[in-house]
Amino acid sequence: ERAALMRPRPYARDEVIYLRGDPGTAFYVIASGKVKIALTSPDGKELILRRLGPGGFHGELALLDDEPRSADAIATEASLLLVLQRDAFRQFLADHAEAATKLLGTVSHYLRRNADLIQDATFLDVPARLARILLELAGEPGAAELPPPGAVLPDKMKQGELASLVGATRESINKRLGSFEKQGLISYDKGQI
Repeated sequence: ERAALMRPRPYARDEVIYLRGDPGTAFYVIASGKVKIALTSPDGKELILRRLGPGGFHGELALLDDEPRSADAIATEASLLLVLQRDAFRQFLADHAEAATKLLGTVSHYLRRNADLIQDATFLDVPARLARILLELAGEPGAAELPPPGAVLPDKMKQGELASLVGATRESINKRLGSFEKQGLISYDKGQI
């Protein structure tokens, strides 16, 4: 029944879904493709808060509190999103307590993740933040233990995207990756770390 209320909408690679400050009018579920949720500074620096794939969703916050969008959402590859308008979204949550509970769990998870990002940005230097991001990308989502030696980063991470995840410039990430490689902490194979 929910799917009937959801309109499919295709997005091209790098197409903006919404920008920070836009009014929030809809909730989005990713049917296919990938989306990044990011903050952009006035001088064009980017910090990626989350990367979402099929089954991921976003846009819930502005619908829950009637505030403008808190971050940018951009398709990082050709994507198909299912769009649920505000009133239908609220009605659905009112009718389905278990969906509301699941949504609360996800929003709590994002809050904790953002708290980690703030802590890292405040207390860790760039090499430490890069190391943490690399370990996170190489491990299983939500795993407490470190990834095994020889673990391969699933995506061919472009340095620009790594820089945006770490909240640093591409140049500084480039330099740090070089130094990690010299120390034997990472190696490259066909562009994969």
